[in-house]
Amino acid sequence: MTAQTSEFLQDFRSMSSFGATERGGVDRQAATIADGQTRNWFRGLVEGYGFEVHYDEVGNQFALLEFVPGAPYIAVGSHLDSQPLGGRFDGAYGVLAGAHAAKALAEQGGDAQFNIAVVNWFNEEGCRFKPSMMGSSVFTGKLPAEQVLATTDPKGVTVREALEAIGTIGDFTLDVAAYVEIHIEQGRSLDDSGVQIGVVESTWAANKYEYRVVGDQSHTGATVIADRKDALLGAAGMIVAARDVADQFTDDEEMVVTSCGEISVFPNSPVVVASEVELLIDIRSTSVDRLAEADAELIRRFEAAAERADVVLERGKEHIWGANEYDQKGQELAAAAADSLGLSHSQVRTLAGHDSTNLKDMVPTIMLFVPSVDGITHNEKEFTKDEDLLAGVELLTEVLRRVTAGEFVQAP
Repeated sequence: MTAQTSEFLQDFRSMSSFGATERGGVDRQAATIADGQTRNWFRGLVEGYGFEVHYDEVGNQFALLEFVPGAPYIAVGSHLDSQPLGGRFDGAYGVLAGAHAAKALAEQGGDAQFNIAVVNWFNEEGCRFKPSMMGSSVFTGKLPAEQVLATTDPKGVTVREALEAIGTIGDFTLDVAAYVEIHIEQGRSLDDSGVQIGVVESTWAANKYEYRVVGDQSHTGATVIADRKDALLGAAGMIVAARDVADQFTDDEEMVVTSCGEISVFPNSPVVVASEVELLIDIRSTSVDRLAEADAELIRRFEAAAERADVVLERGKEHIWGANEYDQKGQELAAAAADSLGLSHSQVRTLAGHDSTNLKDMVPTIMLFVPSVDGITHNEKEFTKDEDLLAGVELLTEVLRRVTAGEFVQAP
């Protein structure tokens, strides 16, 4: 093992100690104390490596390494926040890998035409504050900053208040010419096939909906079934409907995935028929057309579930993205870089959303995956082998070398 690879693994272990959980994962929800500690640790690490660190108005963290004064920046990164009881690899690996790849390029020298900005995007996970991919959405103009700063968590704390509490909010701005991200796959295709690198060709299309189911509070014993307006029954029907739609619209060629990842019941008492339920439903597919068909059926079934329970459905915020392709030239560059290093690779699609999902709509973008054992993710058992982590850093370094040399986008 070289000194460089040993240093990366040591830094990764140190980073994983912040918000560490008993079962080997991390709990670093956006702008919590644990997230702030990780951000400050990362700042100290990269400043020691010669980077200059800044924050923008919604807490995106930029670590700048200048090769050519006045030249544009190539951004590389991911996110340091996690799900509750999440894995230590998701997102955080890509931020640290970006820093080490940029550091390696600085040490190697060369004919760079661009500078590098390693980015830790704020609130990619979207568990404390909704929606997910919040920081990159503001950066790419998809969400207004003031709307994000006023967003509250379940306890009523705003994004602005949370960022000010951990001291990672500023007024920095940065123009980027291209973006590169590396991430664990969050799927099992690479692990099943034994392939070392995934070159992402496109995203799945996804629709996320927030719903409020409104019924009428009553006694669970004294109220006969015919008189009930049970919001929880309506919500349960919606959840079952979502799974049935996924089964109905999935075949050998195209897949539909549906989930209910969050539900809140009011008043949540053992002797009270629920008067209100809030839930988040998402539906995803490899095909935009298949997604549209499945989505229409999903809404029809939701209405039937509401009618059966005699409740009212109110649809709230939506978060939607299409099945869009990543830059073809970037895919070819990444594949050539992997070939030059003797790393096996294949084209893959990303089932999950990533910050690159936003960035690719703004600038030419390259997305890379390394294997995740058994495809486990958003779970404390999430795991990627050291050799795969290091192969990813090696590839990212080579990809960044080529991108900063002008092989992906041209410097003005």
